[in-house]
Amino acid sequence: MDETTDEPPTSAILLDNCHFSQVIFNNVEKFYVPGGDVTCFYTLTQNIIPRGKDWVGIFRVGWKTTREYYTFMWAPLPNDVHSDTTVQQQIQFKAYYLPKDDEYYQFCYIDQDGVVRGASVPFQFRAETEDDILVVTTQGEVEEIELQNKNLRKENEELKASCASLQKQNIDLQEDLKKTQELQNSLESLRSNTEMLELELNSLKKENKHLKELDDCREAELHQLKEQIQNVTSDKERLETRLKTALDHMDQLQSQVLNYEKEVESLSHVNHDKTEQLESLKEENHQLRMTRTQQKEQNKELEHHMENLKGSETKLSLCPTQQNRDFMKELEEQKRLFQILQAKKNEADEENQKLRKENDRLLRHLSQAREISPFSVVSQAQAPIPAPEVGRLLFGNPYCGEITWHSPSIRKCPMCDEVFPEDIETSQYEAHVQSHLLECPLCSETFEKSNKQVFEDHIFCHGLE
Repeated sequence: MDETTDEPPTSAILLDNCHFSQVIFNNVEKFYVPGGDVTCFYTLTQNIIPRGKDWVGIFRVGWKTTREYYTFMWAPLPNDVHSDTTVQQQIQFKAYYLPKDDEYYQFCYIDQDGVVRGASVPFQFRAETEDDILVVTTQGEVEEIELQNKNLRKENEELKASCASLQKQNIDLQEDLKKTQELQNSLESLRSNTEMLELELNSLKKENKHLKELDDCREAELHQLKEQIQNVTSDKERLETRLKTALDHMDQLQSQVLNYEKEVESLSHVNHDKTEQLESLKEENHQLRMTRTQQKEQNKELEHHMENLKGSETKLSLCPTQQNRDFMKELEEQKRLFQILQAKKNEADEENQKLRKENDRLLRHLSQAREISPFSVVSQAQAPIPAPEVGRLLFGNPYCGEITWHSPSIRKCPMCDEVFPEDIETSQYEAHVQSHLLECPLCSETFEKSNKQVFEDHIFCHGLE
């Protein structure tokens, strides 16, 4: 058996499917002496490609499958495995593993797929006999034997020629088979490539269809975007026009606000001037009161002096004539002095009357100015100024709206600056404002409670009339 532990690759392939001509065994002896090593010589043709698991086995003649080997050896690989020429190889079987009987055996080359690639002629393991046998035959038998040998040689030549022809046909058929297999392989490759190309073509068709749909969608989106751009452009132009109008209006509003501020400033200056005039009038009124007090004292002195004159006149009427004339002269001088003082008193009364009228006029004007300043001027400045329509602006106009110092929905007291909500009743608001005023019971003129002295002077002027 084999000297190695590895089992060779075998198969149950029938002999009809084997290729015996791909490996040719050379110099095969008819007899091998038992007990000695046997060297097997063989030739690898260009029709076989040796592989690592190829092996050479010794089979008993009459074997059916490659599993019926007696012993085997691994076939060595040549230096150039893919050579296009024949390669001579040899392998040596050890005597220990060789058969011991005298049956017929033959060498077989088996590839790693378990297929027979070549077989040798049969041989035996026995010693050649050296005994000479004397055979006695007749001439006729000799001629017959020679004729048989001649026929056998001729038949052998024919068989050799037929065998060579069959080997050549086998080689040609193998080459044709190889070409056919290559064509089949290329055909299968072409079929697989065709299928792949068809799949790829279908995929490309689907992708093309999808791209066309995307192109249609993008064209529709592009059309919508163009329309939106046109709308946005028109809106932008309209907004720019409105913005320009709003900015122009804003400039007008700013100029109006500056004018209002100038008016308010001028009114504040007028109010300040009126206050200074009021203070000066208060001072003049105080001086007039002092003057009136002095005139009252002078009137009392004059009355007292007139009483003294009347008494003196009575006494003079009882006195002598010279003294009477002296007293009469003195009395005349006193009367003349009294007339002068009376004329001065009348002038002072007229001047006082004029000052009272001027004072009343200024007080009325000042009161009216105070009433106008918190209401008319501020309300005029608080009045909403028409702004351009902003309903159609995309984000609204940041320059439009009312320019006010106070919200028009809030009421503010002009005296104490107290703020009242919009829903307060008018009577309550008027009562609050009236609580800051003093009303003259004679002429119904109103004064602020903070100007109580002016109110008292006004009542006093009514007392002098």
